[in-house]
Amino acid sequence: MSDSPHVALITGGSRGIGAATALLAARQGWAVAVNYARNEAAAQAVVRQIAEAGGTAIAVQGDVAVEADVVAMFRAVDERLGRLGCLVNNAGVVDVPARVDDMGGERLRRMFDINVLGSFYCAREAVRRMSTRHGGAGGSIVNVSSAAARLGAAGQYVDYAAAKGAIDVLTVGLAREVAAEGIRVNAVRPGLIETEIHASGGLPDRVRDLAPLVPMGRGGTAGEVAEAIVWLMGDASPYTTMTLMEVSGGR
Repeated sequence: MSDSPHVALITGGSRGIGAATALLAARQGWAVAVNYARNEAAAQAVVRQIAEAGGTAIAVQGDVAVEADVVAMFRAVDERLGRLGCLVNNAGVVDVPARVDDMGGERLRRMFDINVLGSFYCAREAVRRMSTRHGGAGGSIVNVSSAAARLGAAGQYVDYAAAKGAIDVLTVGLAREVAAEGIRVNAVRPGLIETEIHASGGLPDRVRDLAPLVPMGRGGTAGEVAEAIVWLMGDASPYTTMTLMEVSGGR
């Protein structure tokens, strides 16, 4: 078991931005825990890619909306990889397009349980391990927000936008709270990015349809977002905290 500070847990790491981040982080020397909720095969595929390239990775099951799962997930990382140096709070969901006046309680609870409470549970466990106040050696937390937090996503998913707005506030507040304890807390705000999340929300062509609204004239890739996340994760950004980094092509 390694006791390297370069151990990272990436929630929702089996696909999209999470998978791209896991692969890039591993190439830069991080030992990576790839979290997944249900799709073990996808997570193991990411782990295999990392191992084949000479990196270190494990797959760790856990639904971030379930507090007990989060606690168990972090303990697994402790036991199998060693001291945590970074958390990437990436796990998240959208839903089918709807107006607020058509949103039911079940949808809203799922949206906030996964996107907001899950991020809080994970941040809490990370701080307990990394904070010098708790005997840790410091580290970083990178939250994956969204450009929707400032655009509002009217007529599609205001609930998702509101959840990501909460992530922005978590980033600012927690960054100030733990800055003197060796932990940096930042967020990225991806814009229109080509990932599977759009199909899961019933809009598989969303990026193509909205690309003309982006000043750069195209959607982004998961790899482009991963570049920003990995920069914020480690030694390249030692004086950067409380930052909300736009990765949105100017939109």
